[in-house]
Formats: sequence, structure tokens, C-alpha cells
Amino acid sequence: MDHIVRLDSRQEAALQAIAERFIAQHKGDPVKALKEMIVLNGHLQERLDALGAGRRGCALGS
Repeated sequence: MDHIVRLDSRQEAALQAIAERFIAQHKGDPVKALKEMIVLNGHLQERLDALGAGRRGCALGS
């Protein structure tokens, strides 16, 4: 892990509420919700990597 995030109590409460709603959307199954989150994070990481590669390609071409 390369970055540690610290939350204050307000942020922690907001995150907890979002997590509970996300699990509820998966019929109360936290494992199913976790698997979905892993897939979503993978897709987001691929998009970020592609954006980063595009920026590096533009910088090299300049």
C-alpha cells in the first residue's frame, strides 16, 4: 500500500453510510459488494492508466 488515508469522524460517518448503501444494493451480501467494488476499481484504474499513457505520449511527441 503506497498511500494511507486518514479520515475525520465526519468523513468516516459519510463513508460508513455509503458502504452500508452499497452493501444493501447487493442484497446485504458484503462479499458480493466487495467483489463488485474490486471490479469497479479495476475498470477505473485501467482508465487512469490509459489517461496517464496518453499524457506521457503527448509530452514525448512535443
